[in-house]
Amino acid sequence: MMLSRAKPAVGRGVQHTDKRKKKGRKIPKLEELLSKRDFTGAITLLEEYENATKEENCNSEVWVNLACTYFFLGMYKQAEAAGFKASKSRLQNRLLFHLAHKFNDEKKLMSFHQNLQDVTEDQLSLASIHYMRSHYQEAIDIYKRILLDNREYLALNVYVALCYYKLDYYDVSQEVLAVYLQQIPDSTIALNLKACNHFRLYNGRAAEAELKSLMDNASSSFEFAKELIRHNLVVFRGGEGALQVLPPLVDVIPEARLNLVIYYLRQDDVQEAYNLIKDLEPTTPQEYILKGVVNAALGQEMGSRDHMKIAQQFFQLVGGSASECDTIPGRQCMASCFFLLKQFDDVLIYLNSFKSYFYNDDIFNFNYAQAKAATGNTSEGEEAFLLIQSEKMKNDYIYLSWLARCYIMNKKPRLAWELYLKMETSGESFSLLQLIANDCYKMGQFYYSAKAFDVLERLDPNPEYWEGKRGACVGIFQMIVAGREPKETLREVLHLLRSTGNTQVEYMIRIMKKWAKENRVPI
Repeated sequence: MMLSRAKPAVGRGVQHTDKRKKKGRKIPKLEELLSKRDFTGAITLLEEYENATKEENCNSEVWVNLACTYFFLGMYKQAEAAGFKASKSRLQNRLLFHLAHKFNDEKKLMSFHQNLQDVTEDQLSLASIHYMRSHYQEAIDIYKRILLDNREYLALNVYVALCYYKLDYYDVSQEVLAVYLQQIPDSTIALNLKACNHFRLYNGRAAEAELKSLMDNASSSFEFAKELIRHNLVVFRGGEGALQVLPPLVDVIPEARLNLVIYYLRQDDVQEAYNLIKDLEPTTPQEYILKGVVNAALGQEMGSRDHMKIAQQFFQLVGGSASECDTIPGRQCMASCFFLLKQFDDVLIYLNSFKSYFYNDDIFNFNYAQAKAATGNTSEGEEAFLLIQSEKMKNDYIYLSWLARCYIMNKKPRLAWELYLKMETSGESFSLLQLIANDCYKMGQFYYSAKAFDVLERLDPNPEYWEGKRGACVGIFQMIVAGREPKETLREVLHLLRSTGNTQVEYMIRIMKKWAKENRVPI
């Protein structure tokens, strides 16, 4: 199955550094507090207006400003109540538009959407909703249109870069971001996004170097992003420090919960991953994918059809969506969906469509090899299995059993037998013996089938293992007589037969010894 990649957090907005020194102390105005995002201070001031709202001729701007402050404090119910008490205005409509998105109220969202006008503020609100609903290209179109007439709106370059990042166009994101960083070189959000692009384009070390530069030359805007930076350092370092850093951030940074789930999956702690994500209502493709992966892993671990069905539905939902069907994650989802349905011809259609991007990816090659082998192309299946580098994966029973089957189907039974010899005695090694014994028998590879049945018989005196060994030994003898197997092999066949206590063996040994004597074969 596919496994979601760790996700660095890119942040949500841009803050500018105010480098002017403050002269003296004075009570700030409401507009100053809002512009500085000091919403706690703002609501303290706004409380002074609450008495005024009870007056008959209350200024409606009090209500809309109160509503905006509640909104930025995350107090959405209070924001809505105050917003509806304000007079109709473009600001009120934008506020209620965003609240409808927060409440996932599609009907209200469309209603307020229809009231938006072709003015910059309204269009920026529309673009932000597009972004939050993963409609990144639509957001880009709006931002670019506004930038054509307002080159001085530098921050829009960051928003465009964020959208390109979300679309996996990391190099394009870097180019757009550079325009902003030339003017505002100490922007925390922009530098963090640059680090995230480096992580995708290069590696965690390159990304961390960007963050180190940011921390060494921290501006005053760095303070609000400390948690974001700590979170991303965990991602860039491959999960190092995840259990110390991520749990307190689960309800602060959306990606923290997802990355903690991924961490648990990589530690094979599927139950802990499930506990963390089971109550999450997915709203983005990444969340649907991760819930699918977790349910698939838990379903495989518990043998639960219900979890497997949920996983299949999540994968199908993402892979079939208009926004994701042509993306690599979307195609991975469809491949995973068909994998769970055991429709391996369809799995290969999707895997082949992005194979060139994953040549050295162990998980991709594992899935690709299984699909190839399941459709009968064991030659290419074997090639893909042998590309895998992960020792953990190569010790997995699924890997060993499929590779053994490929070896047998490709007329290399000795290599399958060697896979068994390297295993420690366990339930899995017993299962591999059964596979080798039966598959070699079907393929007429009686020598290794007999060896496998012999070990099985000694481990478990089940009559069916003697019957399998007897048939395989007869098969070898027939091949020796026909000149298709070296005569010297007969000595080992007799040794295998003598190791059983079944009474039928004496008759077989007499027949073989008689033929050996007549044909001068030393035994």
